[in-house]
Amino acid sequence: MRKRLAVLVAAAMSLVLVAFLVPLAILLRSVTADRAVTAATAKAQSLTSLVATSDAASLRPAVDQLNTTAGHPVTVFLPDGTVLGAPTPRTPGVALAAAQGSSLTVEDAGGREILVAVQGLPRGTAVVRAFVERAELTRGLGAAWLVLAGLGVVLLALGVFVADRLARSIVRPVHELAAVSRRLAEGDLDARARPGGPGEVRSVAAALNLLAARIRDLVRQEREAVADISHRLRTPLTVLRLDAESLADPAEAERITGHAESLERQVTALIDQARARDSAPGSCDAVAVVRARAEFWSVLAQDQDRAATVSLDDGPLPVAVGEAELAASLDALLGNVFAHTPEGTAYAIRLTATPDGARLEVTDEGPGFDEGERGASGAGSTGLGLDIARQTARASGGEFTVTRGPGARIVLDLGKALGMP
Repeated sequence: MRKRLAVLVAAAMSLVLVAFLVPLAILLRSVTADRAVTAATAKAQSLTSLVATSDAASLRPAVDQLNTTAGHPVTVFLPDGTVLGAPTPRTPGVALAAAQGSSLTVEDAGGREILVAVQGLPRGTAVVRAFVERAELTRGLGAAWLVLAGLGVVLLALGVFVADRLARSIVRPVHELAAVSRRLAEGDLDARARPGGPGEVRSVAAALNLLAARIRDLVRQEREAVADISHRLRTPLTVLRLDAESLADPAEAERITGHAESLERQVTALIDQARARDSAPGSCDAVAVVRARAEFWSVLAQDQDRAATVSLDDGPLPVAVGEAELAASLDALLGNVFAHTPEGTAYAIRLTATPDGARLEVTDEGPGFDEGERGASGAGSTGLGLDIARQTARASGGEFTVTRGPGARIVLDLGKALGMP
């Protein structure tokens, strides 16, 4: 926009300057030529009274003295054929002036002839010729044109400079608004635009600040609502743990209590995650997290006679995902396997290092499924499991893909943690 305004002003000023300077340059050329012609005409007319009243012998010294002064050469053609002054042949213009008895101005290849006819002589009409050379007609014109051209360039540069300053005062607040918008999009809800520039831009800045404040309030309310809902689960979890501890079978009590404690840890992590939503993305060792969750689910896999294959690269393998988020994503994927495939269906977990981070694959030998929209499920669940994994992968800078068909293959490409090898 800044360049466009400068170009627009430059184009408009160029048209104005051309419309002003070109006629002025033509006028200067005409004035310069008229000045030279006027001087030559005055010099020629100064001899007319002498030519009309004097003979050739008394006229010659006056003509020679006039030619000694700087200026235009003067020649007098008398009716008897005598030529006085600057030697020059009798031109057609001289003959025409003598024949018509009138003064003329004749253009010549070398300049301009000023011809003044003197009538009333005994033998006819005498002609006084003053010659203006071409260089005399344009003397000083080049310097004047250069001054005009320089003035035009200075005015054009000044106009472009003023236009650039004006455009900058308009564009700078717009760039600041764009920067604040990007910061808001990146999660910096404290970003605010500084009002400045024209009134319209200030109105946009005020509206953007109002929108940012509203977004911040909504996000804070959402976090508090999620944390509150999660906190309400603590009471039934406590009751569940107490009931598990009262079981008669110690082994069964220990197993149920462990599950309840694991669920309580997940709820606590959910609360912490909701309250720290504005903080920078976390990081963890993917190998350690995947190994721990695989061991957790292996107990249930043994109870259901599922063959579990776990393949992990050597750690540590840092990824740009928090430990709780990665664990929740893997739990959601494995939970789908246990919930939506028959008992005895085998599954596999594979974690490999990639140049951009890590790749986590969860496959099973079940009937497969169709990936629906968020919150939509055809199996009686909330439909949010895959979306949790998808958001985790994308938040780390990676991708989430699902392969449909016999069985299911879900791939999470996780980004590398910043500042870590």
